Amino acid sequence: MFGLDMGIDLGTASVLVYVRGRGIVLREPSVVAIDQDTGAVQAVGEEARRMIGRTPGNIVAIRPLREGVIADYDVTQKMLDTFIRRVAGRRRLFGPRVVIGIPSGVTSVERRAVVEAAHQAGARQVYLITEPMAAAIGAGLKVHEASGNMVVDIGGGSTDIAVISLGGEVVSEQLRVAGDRMDEAITRYIRRVHNLLIGERTAEDIKIQVGTALPPQEERYVEVRGRDMVTGLPRNIRFGSSEAYEALQEPVLAILESINRVLEQTPPELASDIMEKGIVLTGGGSLLAGLPQLIAERTGIPVHLAEDPVSCVVMGTARYLEALSRLDLAPEKPARYAARH
Repeated sequence: MFGLDMGIDLGTASVLVYVRGRGIVLREPSVVAIDQDTGAVQAVGEEARRMIGRTPGNIVAIRPLREGVIADYDVTQKMLDTFIRRVAGRRRLFGPRVVIGIPSGVTSVERRAVVEAAHQAGARQVYLITEPMAAAIGAGLKVHEASGNMVVDIGGGSTDIAVISLGGEVVSEQLRVAGDRMDEAITRYIRRVHNLLIGERTAEDIKIQVGTALPPQEERYVEVRGRDMVTGLPRNIRFGSSEAYEALQEPVLAILESINRVLEQTPPELASDIMEKGIVLTGGGSLLAGLPQLIAERTGIPVHLAEDPVSCVVMGTARYLEALSRLDLAPEKPARYAARH
């Protein structure tokens, strides 16, 4: 194999990898299990996710990306290296050319950390694209036209909101409130109201099964098992969608306020385009029941959920890869090279 083109959605919750000519070849949680005594990687992805909350003392399951940015550089590099090797194989003569989706609000330091981690993981050339731009492209929006498009990408660690026209972000905002904060809100609610401790996997399952952004018209329930804070013993409770709605108010309202701030800063001509075309929701967090309807109610603007919201960013990197052959774009320089020039 003489190298290949690869698009990566490096998300807080999961990593998706697209290979040119093969489609999406990898969807794995952004989790790495590390032996603290030796520093050796024990597991990566779904295998490591199953270990969360179940590891012995010397093994810790780490999520190296937090709130949309790299929190642990070394572990991120090991995770990327594992995924790139898994996809590209060991027979390649040249490293892959890689496009990575990053949040719109990252600092130059965080940007360099992503580039360096990819190069250390074996990438030959690295290109970066902001997640809202990639999401808009992946959702099929005509981003290069002189017309306003608004995309709200709700991931695991961050919500990226952007108004796009003529191939650029006119107004954008990154909010470090998204799917993970929703899980934390459910965990806090159950601890406060039911005196029950639950893990993050359980909270995510509750969000998926009964979570809602609107008051539920029909009550749904899920059995939740955790540890009683008083007795320390295992206990079950029946948790309903009305309680889930109450628990999720804070993160949902924070996302609504961020959308309103972006709309307030949008030039009138582009705002008119958005009123006509609507807001497009992407990312796994946008799958929360009732969220599109709530945003439409509060803004007065039509809201459309992308066809495959979870895959929009990685499909945007895929289309960006296709454009690289037509555009003369310079790849990002590794930090060591940049320091010498």
